Amino acid sequence: MNSPTEFAPGLTVQGITPPLRLNDFKLIAFDMDSTLINIECVDEIADAVGRKDEVAAITEAAMRGEITDFKESLRRRVALLRGVTVADMERVDVERLRINPGAKDLIDACKAAGMKVLLVSGGFTFFSDRVKQRLGIDFTRANILEIESGPNCGQLTGALVDQAWGDICDGAEKRRTLLEVASLLGIEPSQCIAMGDGANDLPMMGAAGLSVAYHAKPKVREQAMVAINEGGLDRLLEVLR
Repeated sequence: MNSPTEFAPGLTVQGITPPLRLNDFKLIAFDMDSTLINIECVDEIADAVGRKDEVAAITEAAMRGEITDFKESLRRRVALLRGVTVADMERVDVERLRINPGAKDLIDACKAAGMKVLLVSGGFTFFSDRVKQRLGIDFTRANILEIESGPNCGQLTGALVDQAWGDICDGAEKRRTLLEVASLLGIEPSQCIAMGDGANDLPMMGAAGLSVAYHAKPKVREQAMVAINEGGLDRLLEVLR
């Protein structure tokens, strides 16, 4: 792939010649934390038990690709969340979680073009289920935090719940989910768009016909066909007509 060229201020492209046709794509897949939403949920939950700095340092290293085993990094972070209550997580949702600029406009444009929308997250269903409802997303895959009885509607045990598809949604699972949903829809990977910001988004971005980095880590920007470095998610529509 050639080095990125500036298509517009704060928007670079490589390996493609815009404008591309939105109608050529049938599925768009998004990472959640720091892509569709403004926070890393695990870091903000950790703040409730005074462990945000400790957890955020692991998150940052994993996103930069310095910790290559995402599953292990997530287990380490989730273990530090033991004792966080459901009420604490509700506060994170209400007080800190915001949908990133342009998300709704981009999703609405994709749906108007007949596309399906997938959210695949190394984060948690507690938040992805709410984001799905707010944005009208069709499919989601994320991790389930184990909750035990306790004050304020229960509290986290520091573990995750195994699901039918596996234990943790990491980079490999994001890629597998994208390909599985494409298969179920009867479309080719080349008809998919994948959008993310961290190292564990690279496998699904590599499988898709169009890869998009959103305010991403350098390693991700270098490999994406489109990099949105300034502005909202809807800037993708500048290269899709």
